[in-house]
Formats: sequence, C-alpha cells, structure tokens
Amino acid sequence: MSAAEWANWDGRQRARPRVLASPRSLAELAQLVGAADACGEQVRVAGAGHSFTALVPTSGTLISLRELDRVLDIDPVGGRVRVQAGITIAALNRVLDRHGMAFENLGDIDSQTLAGAVATGTHGTGSRLGNLSSQIESLELMGADGQVVVLDERSDPEGLRAARVSLGALGVITALTLRTVPAFRLHGRDGPAGLAATLERLQELADAHDHFEMYWFPYSDTALLRRNDRTDAPARPRSRARTYMEDIVLVNHGLQALSRLGRRHPALIPVLNRTATRLAGSSERVDRSHRIFVTPRLVRFTEMEYAIPREHAATAIGAIRDGIHAARLPVNFPIEVRFVAPDDALLSPTHARASCYIAVHTYEGMAFEPYFRMVEEIMDGFGGRPHWGKRHFQSAATLAGRYPAWERFQAVRRRLDPDLRFGNDELARVLG
Repeated sequence: MSAAEWANWDGRQRARPRVLASPRSLAELAQLVGAADACGEQVRVAGAGHSFTALVPTSGTLISLRELDRVLDIDPVGGRVRVQAGITIAALNRVLDRHGMAFENLGDIDSQTLAGAVATGTHGTGSRLGNLSSQIESLELMGADGQVVVLDERSDPEGLRAARVSLGALGVITALTLRTVPAFRLHGRDGPAGLAATLERLQELADAHDHFEMYWFPYSDTALLRRNDRTDAPARPRSRARTYMEDIVLVNHGLQALSRLGRRHPALIPVLNRTATRLAGSSERVDRSHRIFVTPRLVRFTEMEYAIPREHAATAIGAIRDGIHAARLPVNFPIEVRFVAPDDALLSPTHARASCYIAVHTYEGMAFEPYFRMVEEIMDGFGGRPHWGKRHFQSAATLAGRYPAWERFQAVRRRLDPDLRFGNDELARVLG
C-alpha cells in the first residue's frame, strides 16, 4: 500500500493511490501496468500536475513519468525530435535551442511535461498556428498488456488523431516525435489599450500579429495587449535585473499582494483591478522565441478556459463583463484571450474550427464556482469546448454534440483500451 499523497499545482486535486511509482525504464513501466491489469485496477499517469481538473486522481495505480525524460533522437536538418514523455517543456526548449531548433508556438508555462501538455490540448496563441499537439508526427503508446505501439500517419492515422489529445484515456504515452522549426527571434511588445477600441479591432489584431493575446481586469476599461512577431533584428533581451523586476516583483509579487488584499476586502477589487492595470505598464524586447513565450507563474489560482468560434470573441467578452458587473462578482484576476488555428485531433477543443480561447481565473482561497458557472453558461451559448486541463462542469452528455469526431474517438478508445483500464471517475464523467 502507498502512503504517499499526490496533489496538483493548485492543491485542490489530491489522491492517495494504492501504488504511486516513478519507473526508470520501459520494463519497469510495463511491469507496473501489467500488475494493475492483472488485478483489474485502473491506471492513471501524472505529469507536472498543472491540470486543474480531476484527470489524474485514482485509488489504483498512479504513475509519474518524471524519470523517463530523455531526448532519444534529434535531427536539426529534418527538424524532428523524439523524446520520452516525461521531459518538461522547459528542458526540451533548452535542448532544441542548443541545436538551433524551436517550437513554432508555445504557451506561457514551460513546467509541464510534454505528454501532459499535449494530452490536455495545451496551446499558445497565433491565429495561423495550431496547439502543441498539432506538432506531433508520431506517438508511442503502452497498452494494458505492457506492449508499446507506434501511432503515426502510416501505421494508424486514426489512432494518432485520437492520441494527440487523449486525456490519458488510451494508454501511457511513452515517447513522442515532434516537428520543429529553425530557431527564431520574436519582437515582443506589451502595453495598454482602450478596451472598447480593442474589442472593435479584435479580429484584425489577431491576424496582424504572429502571436497576439489580450489580458483584461474586469473592472477596468483598459486592455493589456501582448504582440509577438518574428524578426531578424538583433536580440535586445532585458537585463537580469529588469527581468526580475518586471516578471517577479511586478507581475507576480505585485499581483499576489493585490490579490490577497482583494480576498480580504472584496469591495476594494474594482479599485485594485485598475491599480493592477496601471502597474502593468509597457515593455518591448527582442529575444529567442521560448524566452518571449514563457512567463513565470508564481501566484496560485484555479482556472477555467473555453474555446469558441473566433468570430464570437468580442460578443462573449462583453457578456462576461456584463455578468460580472451585474452580480458584482469579486474577480481580482485578469481574463485572458488568445487565438488558435484549427487542427484535426479528434478531441481537440479547436478541432476543425478557428477558435478564440477565453480563460478566467480566481485567486487561491476564493470561491470560483459562481463565477465559473456564469461564464460557462455564456460559453455554452457559443458551442464552447472546454480546455481539458481546466475546470468545467460538463459531462459526456453535454459535450458529445460539440465535437464532430466524438464517436471516432470513442471507437479508438474501445479498440486501444477495451476494458477502460486507463480511466477514472473524471473520465467516466466527461467521456462516458
């Protein structure tokens, strides 16, 4: 029996599995999976624990792949890299950079394991760029029998499309081969703009930049814009002192202090929202792509995020603003807006649909359900699809009709995991 407890990043998801293990080889992993299968026990895999949902918790066997984190093969000429599933995005970024390679797009957090990030549909922003899983060319998957199969366009194209965003429901991802691009620099510009004018131009702004996102504190009339574009200009990175001051002191410690004050005195939140917006200020830099994409996140929160058809973005944001103001909800975290191109992963929130992602957050220790349920009702009206790693209140019954390839995914799941060995209560809720 395992006495160890597993917890996710925000501490709201916890589990005491019977077995909690970190295998050091595929043989050890196969032994763990086989033992669980022999006694009819379910198996789940934990990445870095950055998912806010209950995808990981189990009373059975819980496996961490943190020891399976090697780069297996790298081809700078062909732009391909094959890695074990437990490698973190941060570690892989460093390896790619040394070889003159990069991901074409990334999110703003790099502490996640690669397998965990792709399994939940993690994305960055860029209206012409897909999510991280769209860069996968092949995937190696261990089934309940301990055998590893390779899923690619030649061997099993339907299996590959299912496994690219699988929620861990098909087996244990052991290795991935991804497409990369030559290393590049980004010209990053952050600064404020009027909210009303930004919403009027939102679609234009999304298409005018390689990577565009908007942050907005709900009780402020000012949006904070982040525009990142490829450039051949020489690098102009921030100094270490300025990086620390902006990313750690202002963005993290400043937000932490304002959030704590707002949690203690909710009536102050509108004023604190406007203060946070003023503190954000403007900045500009040129640096390697992964250094521009990634921002340290030290403040604890919980999050919900939905992908909706991008043409409804401004209307949805306005409805969220009206709902917050009408109910006087104590929201002291910014709303984040990003854009992602369509892809063909069967359960991807951006499957066959150009999308706008809208993310809402609440600070640790504050009630999130009234706010999130209000936002989810708005997202439902636009056929919203939840980010699989973020909180939502949907079920298989409410989700099936939103995914054109829902039954195709279910067919692959029945084929690769007929006994639902890789399930748990959360998967029973959201997949059936």
